[in-house]
Amino acid sequence: MTTQQSSAPQHMAATAEIPAPRRASGIAMMLGSAASNQVGAALGAKAFPAIGPVGVVAVRQLITAAVLVPLVRPRFRGLTRAQWLPTLGLAVVFSSMNLTLYLAVERIGLGLAVTLEFLGPLTVAILGSRRIIDRLCAVLAGVGVLVLTDPGPATDFLGIAFGLVAGTSWGCYILLNRAVGQRLPGIQGTATASAVNAAVWLPVAALWFSTHPPTTAALLLAVACGLLSSVVPYAVDLAALRYIPAPVFSTFTSINPVLAALAGWLALSQSLAVNEWVGMGLIVVSNVIVSARGMTVRTE
Repeated sequence: MTTQQSSAPQHMAATAEIPAPRRASGIAMMLGSAASNQVGAALGAKAFPAIGPVGVVAVRQLITAAVLVPLVRPRFRGLTRAQWLPTLGLAVVFSSMNLTLYLAVERIGLGLAVTLEFLGPLTVAILGSRRIIDRLCAVLAGVGVLVLTDPGPATDFLGIAFGLVAGTSWGCYILLNRAVGQRLPGIQGTATASAVNAAVWLPVAALWFSTHPPTTAALLLAVACGLLSSVVPYAVDLAALRYIPAPVFSTFTSINPVLAALAGWLALSQSLAVNEWVGMGLIVVSNVIVSARGMTVRTE
């Protein structure tokens, strides 16, 4: 999940022109989208014992393509090399982002995994800024990671590594999605990447499920994960961005790690220690400070 960035004048105009009730509706939609995303991830995790993270990701990729491709009807013919390259990169990132996140969830829990993944967009935002305060936020986020993971002999470094790879993939997704959006109209690029992804995951799914026979309950959980964590957030976020400026949207996405922790606690009985809550808080605060720079504008 990501947001589209606009220039400062556009932020100012958007903030000034959007009435308060519509902005409230946009924020409500965004919060609902975030909740849907994390509930979907928790439901997917409940299917791990039967089909594992690979099975859940396979179903999620296929469900996403099954919804997007018929709706968008992407055109595969006539695409240039400059259009195909970032689109194929986006397809690769879709897979790596979801697979490494769920591998991390399996080892270290939903709350920690999503918090580490959140470092991806935060890093992209900080690298694109020259403000000193944003560089200080990078240091604060680094401290948050150390507090969150509390490195020691019992630390699951592989799970942390999966979470960090998921964060790197999310950062790459933002950059690639921006490039694809500049070269293909609307959401053609996303739908095309989803179709390519599905073509790759279809044989993987066939092979995986031939050796890991799925139960009906596990498949239903994986389908729900695909709908709630991919399809619903994608559609709702696009609608929400029509009601609220991108900086406001970006700031409110900081609630995702908290919602992930709550979903993990309620659905998966995963609780967090005090140091994990503190580390998560430091990372969330870092993101709020970085992304909130476009929220305070003056209207004339």
